Amino acid sequence: MAKQKRAKAKVKSKPLDKISSIALKVLLWFLMVTVFWVLVYRFVNPPITLLMVQRNIERSADDKPYKMEKKWVDFEDISDNMKRAAVSAEDQLFLKHLGFDVKAIEKAFETNKKGKKIKGGSTISQQTAKNVFLWPGRSWIRKGFEAYFTMLIEILWSKERILEVYLNVIEMGDGIYGAEAAAQSYYGKSCHKMSRAQAALIAACFPNPRRWTPKKATSYIRHRQYLIMRNMRRLGPLDF
Repeated sequence: MAKQKRAKAKVKSKPLDKISSIALKVLLWFLMVTVFWVLVYRFVNPPITLLMVQRNIERSADDKPYKMEKKWVDFEDISDNMKRAAVSAEDQLFLKHLGFDVKAIEKAFETNKKGKKIKGGSTISQQTAKNVFLWPGRSWIRKGFEAYFTMLIEILWSKERILEVYLNVIEMGDGIYGAEAAAQSYYGKSCHKMSRAQAALIAACFPNPRRWTPKKATSYIRHRQYLIMRNMRRLGPLDF
């Protein structure tokens, strides 16, 4: 009788053992692939993002032509004004935190509970992780992956590399990606030559770059530009 019970227990445990073994292998492969992927992008510039692909699929659905204006610019060739404007507008604690601004996240959570407007608390590191490695969206699953990739780039990349990638892949207009393409489109010059006011105006449009544009800045965007310029003066040097 005891032997029969042990035999039954073994039979039951075999499927569970198999599932556990498969799950462990999948997890290990996921960790190896993602760590390797992030390490590669520490040295190799991301050629394209899923957001860029999605935007062109949307354009095709609307019978609009393909559009992807982008040109990679090395960190030292990006205007200090653009770097400071981005940090001032999106993440003033960028050089101090480890990928997450807990206070900003808590504030955004409380704001979203009270009102209908969704307010984000994402850092530049989180936005970079989302833009480079993930698909657009607001699901909790994607947020979980975003947190994971944020930790990886904070561990495996420098802050300088994070900001460089961010300023080269972020959406800055309809079919416009990165600081160089934005500077050429809006001001007819390289991003290396952007003034403080010009950089601040581009950064003012970051939250919704397809709705807002430096070419037709509303009073609201002008006010955001003023606030960003004020923060730029207070920010101090960006010591990487």
